[in-house]
Amino acid sequence: MKPHKIPESVLVVIHTSAMEVLLLERADRPGFWQSVTGSLDAPDEPLLLTAARELFEETGIQADGELIRLRDWGLSNIYEIYPVWRHRYAPGVTHNTEHVFSVCVPRDIPIVLSPREHLQHAWLPWLEAADRCFSSSNAEAILQLPRQLGN
Repeated sequence: MKPHKIPESVLVVIHTSAMEVLLLERADRPGFWQSVTGSLDAPDEPLLLTAARELFEETGIQADGELIRLRDWGLSNIYEIYPVWRHRYAPGVTHNTEHVFSVCVPRDIPIVLSPREHLQHAWLPWLEAADRCFSSSNAEAILQLPRQLGN
């Protein structure tokens, strides 16, 4: 039996300097588009490590700390876990705390999707990307991108 997911996760908004945002279509819910997300593997796993791990697992992008640096926004969202996914958590767990990160990458960076997690990816202008997200916290993070980048 798989252990329960920890109700603490990261959201990583992947973007270019031209404010194009990479979205991924969920394999378990076709038509649901999102940024990289993922739960901590252990309660004491550092958030930056979780963000780097999920970024690599879901897209093949390696945050090297030099050319490709994850940026911690110091922003957390608490949201209700969609009922369809609650079975992954311990009984009675209904909310998740999500920590927001971003990473700026070149537009031509190779994207290698995890086929068990995602069907396809798309680069979209930031406003269009926000509109396509099924998650309101993900859409809100994308809408905050210009302010976070000082644009």
